[in-house]
Amino acid sequence: MIFQRALRRELISSAGATFTVLFTIILTWTLISILGKAAGGKVASADVLALIGFAALNYLPTVLILTSFISVLMVVTRSYRDSEMVVWFASGQSLTAWIRPVLTFGLPIIIATAGLAFYGTPWAKQKSAEYVDRFAKREDLQKVSPGQFKESSSSNRIFFVEGTSGQTASVQNVFVNQVDQRGTSVIVAKEGVIETGDNGQRYLVLKNGRRYQGNPGQADFQTMEFDTYSMRVAQQATELDPTQEANAIPTLALLKIPTNAARAEILWRMSLPISCLILMLLAIPLGFVNPRAGSSTNLIIAILIFFTYNNTIKVLESSVRRGSVAFGAGWWPLHLFAALTVLALFAWRLNVNSRWHPRALLSARKRNKGQP
Repeated sequence: MIFQRALRRELISSAGATFTVLFTIILTWTLISILGKAAGGKVASADVLALIGFAALNYLPTVLILTSFISVLMVVTRSYRDSEMVVWFASGQSLTAWIRPVLTFGLPIIIATAGLAFYGTPWAKQKSAEYVDRFAKREDLQKVSPGQFKESSSSNRIFFVEGTSGQTASVQNVFVNQVDQRGTSVIVAKEGVIETGDNGQRYLVLKNGRRYQGNPGQADFQTMEFDTYSMRVAQQATELDPTQEANAIPTLALLKIPTNAARAEILWRMSLPISCLILMLLAIPLGFVNPRAGSSTNLIIAILIFFTYNNTIKVLESSVRRGSVAFGAGWWPLHLFAALTVLALFAWRLNVNSRWHPRALLSARKRNKGQP
């Protein structure tokens, strides 16, 4: 049908523009957030691009849901504003005839949302956790950026290096402030390197430097020069366990975990494709607008509906995680209420557009009596 093909083209065009705007906003916000973490030494500078990609993938299902909702709403609103719906209803067509082309347009989005919710997003969160944990479990000296003071993982040392030497772990002009049971000591050296001893322990080997122990002016103040000075570097366990968080566990593995956190995460993943379908259908009757009035009100209402729906799902997820609501009683009532709301809005719009509606009968009587 020509109408359906034209409608699908318009929906695709609107979705492309909407997705570009929303994804650009999310990507910019993510970039600023991760660059701030990199500047603060919480993540490695070399991992910034990968972490941005993982974070963007995490937000992609929500972006797709909002894109489909706004796209359908804007197309329906434009049809009302340009009086195309008047012609549509006058030709004997119903508002329900929009359902098929909208579902044809939205089915790939629903499938993509489900795929991301059940597989893509958990993988991205798992990889992101691996990158962050790997950086946190590196040796103290390897996490130091030239020109920055860095506290050790054991919180008893502060490192400062002036520069690095090539691609190795060697650093130049090292400053170390250390606090232990003997007091405070300051060590400066021209060079430092991480080495592994025979026992498998990691050591920071400083070369050509000095060590100052105690407080200057006191009787116990000591100064010593050294050619080589070794100190053990605090190193955390190298085994990574990125699946500690339920949102990073693959779906098949999550189904086998009988915990409230696992059930709450399953509820969230199930809700994403369901809400995508319901919101697209809701946009059809919600898109009504008076051609003589502005269309911004519909968009504001749609955004409020989206965030209310999304936040209510989050509340249910949190309730299931705490154990205050059972999974079987928590995942379906909200979606059922939303689906019934869609049916009620369709019924109301169909009734309003019917020629047997009281408003239409009153207009017909006026025309028969010759009243304006």
